Amino acid sequence: MRPVTAASWDLTPVAARRLQEELREKVIVAGGPAPEAVSSVAGLDVSFDKKKGVLCAAVVVLRLPEFAVVERGTAVVPAAFPYVPGLLAFREGPALVKALEEIQTVPDLLVFDGQGIAHPRGLGIASHLGVLFRRPSIGIAKSLLVGEYDLPPPVRGGYSLLFYRGKPIGTVVRTRTGVKPVFVSPGHLVGIAEATRLAIALSRKFRLPEPTRIAHKLCTALRRHGGGGDLIGR
Repeated sequence: MRPVTAASWDLTPVAARRLQEELREKVIVAGGPAPEAVSSVAGLDVSFDKKKGVLCAAVVVLRLPEFAVVERGTAVVPAAFPYVPGLLAFREGPALVKALEEIQTVPDLLVFDGQGIAHPRGLGIASHLGVLFRRPSIGIAKSLLVGEYDLPPPVRGGYSLLFYRGKPIGTVVRTRTGVKPVFVSPGHLVGIAEATRLAIALSRKFRLPEPTRIAHKLCTALRRHGGGGDLIGR
């Protein structure tokens, strides 16, 4: 699987912000597949190895409704871009693109452990790579980056809107009863309501959705042991 649009990563932070503002104009926040229409989904995550100064990226393709792992791709890339809040895509993007290039499947949906449009310039990593690959994508983050919200009902499926500068940019969703919510936002070619439904449908026994939960296990194994081994799918 290869990007449709060429990526630019070797930029200064100032140039990176300028590019984000340009790419933001290409983001489409509308449509998206219904959960029952998704037959394949890719989860993506990155782990940073501080000792080696490298980023370990993983993409795991699941077949639905079984949530069976059918393909995976990994990449280990030097961390060339500094950690700058709001510019995560320029740090992790090169590793994720290489991992995506390892898979043959073109999934119906890309799910990122990170932000979509819930971002200061409306272009988190889920939106950035969604535009580059021209695939429906959503971001499901563990923590808030920008915005204001009311706490959602404390039951699975409860959610509240996330607002930034007076506009809705996503939702705050309970994927399990009695646990902390996650922060869901469209990446590209998906609307807010659809992203919310997909996040709930992809979350089963855990707070995190299955695609990114399994991808996280794989990239963590890659960082610690140099490979995923039999951790994948457990």
